[in-house]
Amino acid sequence: MNSKLQIRGIAASDKNLKTGLYQFIITLGEGAKGRAFFTNKPEWKMTAVTRLLNVPCPICHKDYYCNCLEKNAEYIERQIIDGDLISSVLD
Repeated sequence: MNSKLQIRGIAASDKNLKTGLYQFIITLGEGAKGRAFFTNKPEWKMTAVTRLLNVPCPICHKDYYCNCLEKNAEYIERQIIDGDLISSVLD
């Protein structure tokens, strides 16, 4: 897959322990940032991902809203879960 979608960093942003919803800010290649929403009930699963408009999209290079991260949500989720990145920022 494209190196532009490699996760370079992740930070916890918000959480709702009652509903099990968590929000993380992810930094991708080329400095693009996104917001990933996860639920931990019954196991970690991404519910949505959106791009923050800090730089143009790393895929289509548009400077406004696009659906590129949503189209690649499965790949982003796999990186976060396989790399055990959630537990590294929640500890």
